[in-house]
Amino acid sequence: MLRSRPTWWGRRNHILCTVAVFIVLTSLDNAAIGLLPPLYPVIARGLSVQELSIGFVTALTILIVGLASAGWGYWGDRNGRKRLLLYGSVLWSTMTLLTGLSQNYAQFLLFQVLSAVGLGCVASLGFSLVGDFISPTRRGLIMSLWGLTQGIGLGVGVLLAGLLGANNWRLPFFLVAGAGFLFSVLYLPSYEPERGRMEPELRKAIEGGAHYDYKVRLGDVVRLATRGANLWLIAQTFTAQLAYGSLIWLPRLFAAKTQGEGYSLETATVVGSLFAIVFSIGGGFSILGGYLGDRWQSRDLRGRALISAIGIWGGIPFYLALFFLPLSGLAFVEEKGAPGVVGGVLMSLFTNPWVVLSFVVALTALAFTSLASPNWFALINDVNLPEHRGSVFGMGTMVLGMGRAVGNGLAGVTFATLSSSVTPPWNYAWGLALFQLFFIPTGLCYYIASRKIPRDIARVRETLAQRASRLAG
Repeated sequence: MLRSRPTWWGRRNHILCTVAVFIVLTSLDNAAIGLLPPLYPVIARGLSVQELSIGFVTALTILIVGLASAGWGYWGDRNGRKRLLLYGSVLWSTMTLLTGLSQNYAQFLLFQVLSAVGLGCVASLGFSLVGDFISPTRRGLIMSLWGLTQGIGLGVGVLLAGLLGANNWRLPFFLVAGAGFLFSVLYLPSYEPERGRMEPELRKAIEGGAHYDYKVRLGDVVRLATRGANLWLIAQTFTAQLAYGSLIWLPRLFAAKTQGEGYSLETATVVGSLFAIVFSIGGGFSILGGYLGDRWQSRDLRGRALISAIGIWGGIPFYLALFFLPLSGLAFVEEKGAPGVVGGVLMSLFTNPWVVLSFVVALTALAFTSLASPNWFALINDVNLPEHRGSVFGMGTMVLGMGRAVGNGLAGVTFATLSSSVTPPWNYAWGLALFQLFFIPTGLCYYIASRKIPRDIARVRETLAQRASRLAG
């Protein structure tokens, strides 16, 4: 005999607690990803390898996250997602802990690769779950908040690495792993939403006790990846991430600019991480992007894709300016340690004209490009049936991972190649500028997708309405 659930199960407070824990958990996996880039030179020195070798680990990790995400997404569309999400969270937390205990490069590489398998689970299943908590009319706004918390998680990882890892690179890995274990335990009593519960066509039938039991089939995969808007929404992730993948090196660019002012590697690592965090505040404009996408989409089904194209293209000139602006006149008291450096960075935001200008330019660049992310999340939900969304998101994440891995890896090679003719930090600046060219076809993919989206949305709505009639009958 099955044991009955408590009276609070599935009610409003239970759902709110589930969402809160879930958001922190998905943010932590981004924190784990953000640990490496600021610590490239420190970890390389600690493991007695070249800095490029640590960059290779990041590229490989990103690639495996994407590949694993496709598998987890398909599996989640066929099975219960809560249990799988717990498995993935425990896996990446364990491997992140072991990464901090690595004694050589081979161990470091192995544990990061295994961690990436678990991180892929959180990416695709997290998207599938959060989509079933959101109504279609507010997808852009809520998805922007979900994406923003992941960005915050990434920033926390960068900040932990910069502040705590400069003298002991292992400590940030221990802290993030511990938090991952804690929130995995807190997620045990969470609520798993009924698939498709927020779709207007299905809501009445599900509230009446019907169960939406449609599942993805293996034969659906190729058709989903190549049909209509999906093809172009997935394709843009590759070109976009060639550019975004190179941006993982931004802390290294800022650190190199700081070293050029005469500061030590340890101080420059802290400063580079802090500037990367502060300059990323513009990502908060994704909330505005989600809101505007919802409004435009309510009047024109092409709206989300068009605003995404505008954002991607609009950010290019501002990124180029950010790379080449100098960080002259920096003033930090190294003898005071991290607190003195942090205080100096914060003070420079008000007193150093070059830092102020860089901040404004970075804010504008991110304000533009952040318009795309929440609307991409929303569009994957809009143009796909509930049982296909995790799989399509997983495929998109797989292609995204390939693009980001290639972008990150090629960026490292590009910087090294340019260093023979251009001294740091300008080898990083020129290298990052070259990768911005990939944003041009990214915007074009969004524009082409916008012409196919209305038909795909109509097809989804018609199919759900037909299924709702069968479920009600």
